[in-house]
Amino acid sequence: MKSITDFFWFCSGAHVGTLQKYPTEHNKYVGIGATIFFTAFFAALSGGYAMYFVFSGSPAAIFFAFFFGIIWGLAIFNMDRYIVSSISKSGSTNQQIMQATPRILLAIMIGLVISRPLELKIFDKEIRQKLKTSYLNGQRSKIDTLNKTFANKYSSELGKTADLKREKDSLEKDIKQSRYILNQEVFGDKTNQTSGITGYGTYAKQKESLVLQKEQRLEAIRAEMLNMDNFFNRRKELDGLSDQRMFSGYQLDSLSNVAGFADRNWALGQLTFKEDGKRDLDNYLAITFIGFLFILFECLPVFVKLMSNKGPYDVALQNTEEAAMHGSYRGKDYDIAVTNGVQDTRVETEIEKQKEIIKKTSVRDLRQYNWEA
Repeated sequence: MKSITDFFWFCSGAHVGTLQKYPTEHNKYVGIGATIFFTAFFAALSGGYAMYFVFSGSPAAIFFAFFFGIIWGLAIFNMDRYIVSSISKSGSTNQQIMQATPRILLAIMIGLVISRPLELKIFDKEIRQKLKTSYLNGQRSKIDTLNKTFANKYSSELGKTADLKREKDSLEKDIKQSRYILNQEVFGDKTNQTSGITGYGTYAKQKESLVLQKEQRLEAIRAEMLNMDNFFNRRKELDGLSDQRMFSGYQLDSLSNVAGFADRNWALGQLTFKEDGKRDLDNYLAITFIGFLFILFECLPVFVKLMSNKGPYDVALQNTEEAAMHGSYRGKDYDIAVTNGVQDTRVETEIEKQKEIIKKTSVRDLRQYNWEA
């Protein structure tokens, strides 16, 4: 238990030597340290999950996700630890708030960063469905665009094919009616289009000849339509239109599985809108509240430090810092005094040395002076 307490004290950024003297402060800093630790833990999960999608499909994806997750978690841990430990309780409430404001803004940014990848995981099923719909609509739009381009490019040929089809349909209907009339002529049914004479006579032969002409024309039209179909098939193959197919369920599953971080992030944003473009309030509130939860969790250590009363540890820490600063100033005075004393001694010694040199030089000059001259 003591090792866990010491670890959370370390996470909180507290001065352990000073904190140990005040048992009433122990639990507060255990709570602050635990909050910082779990925030870093969630950040590691978030960063690792994001990096996993960056290297998705690579054999080393798990390794990179684990490595980056650890690095990202340690970075967030270090920043949170600094943010909390740098808030001093020595000032007034307004001063503490002013001091904590930049740190709260930084905590909000960190909360936004670490919450997004975890939101992607929480709404993974809905994101996959949205991606499938998007890929299907995109493929449909692509095929429609290619078909429109093909229709514009070969509008005259397509128009000719449509005319041939209308003529074929008309001929088939006409031939059917003509054969019916021919049968009436052969069997002697009297109508306004038959003679009423039974047998294969002159009128029957004329009607049969007309039917044969129409059938020959129909065969010619069918052959021409077959040539046109072959032409269109070749052109579609050359233009790439014949290779385009709507995605199957298996293909959509594969595409959604290998979707990158950007696509998944876009799909998460689209979950807040309905198909008609209106805001989907349920999804919007769910995603927003999850983001707020992580932001609050990231800001919680700062808020706990601000809301906590000034305790004996804070006073002792302030006194320790003031004593250290006083000692630093006194050390500065000591160093200055020593430096000045040494410098003065050097100056005095140099002066005495120069005096002795001048004296001895003067004595030597007097001895060597030519008094008689």
